[in-house]
Amino acid sequence: MAQTSYERLIAVLRGYGSGLVALSGGADSTLLARAAQEALGARALAVTGASASIPSREVEAARGVAAAIGIAHRVIDTHEMEDPSYRANPSNRCYFCKKELFGRLTELARAEGYAVVFSGDNVDDLADYRPGRQAALEQRVAFPLQEAGLTKPEIRALSRELGLPTWDKPASPCLSSRVAYGERIEPEWLARIDEAEVFLRELGFTTVRVRHHRDVARLEVPAAELAKLLEVRELVTARLRALGWAFVAVDLSGFRSGSLNRVLPVV
Repeated sequence: MAQTSYERLIAVLRGYGSGLVALSGGADSTLLARAAQEALGARALAVTGASASIPSREVEAARGVAAAIGIAHRVIDTHEMEDPSYRANPSNRCYFCKKELFGRLTELARAEGYAVVFSGDNVDDLADYRPGRQAALEQRVAFPLQEAGLTKPEIRALSRELGLPTWDKPASPCLSSRVAYGERIEPEWLARIDEAEVFLRELGFTTVRVRHHRDVARLEVPAAELAKLLEVRELVTARLRALGWAFVAVDLSGFRSGSLNRVLPVV
């Protein structure tokens, strides 16, 4: 009988013997943590990195899903903000972030006897621009979801079957991903971006990005919600100007994951 995709994932994880899961609290890493707990039990540890670039709600969400899964969990501080290369915000900024994160996770794994660090990258990620993958490869991080051949839709379907609360959770990349390439990453602006997005979610926009372009905040919501955003434009404009932006713009194309990558040259 052919293995199901989840059975393949369990087999991949058992093959490592033990491992440390990089848990962001998103759909991919949550499924990975759930499978690691089932496959490895006490030989699995989930770890979440916390810094100014990570919304505090995401750290708390990771705590919650780890508790629900029953996997041992820790939160560690990461210090990518101390790296001038990261703060300069080049197009490969994620490389420096992941170098910091996976470096610390690898040190922890070695110190406590875990065989490997697991990352939640899925098969679909291989077709995306992900400079952080190079940092993971340099640290010999493993990608069990890719090894099991799991795509994003399959991960969401499996998560739903398993009753995981993240099965339909929208992607939530770090706050620095909202800052236009070449603009220096400043912790105070990340805090303002976070506050602005929280405000918009409180207005009912579940998927939202506040893109920072110096004096301009460029708002992205799903195209179907653009009319709703225009209905509250005065309220939104006043709030975001109070946070420090001189101008508030709405992207008429609607929400697009990784939209800042459109300025990168095609290679």
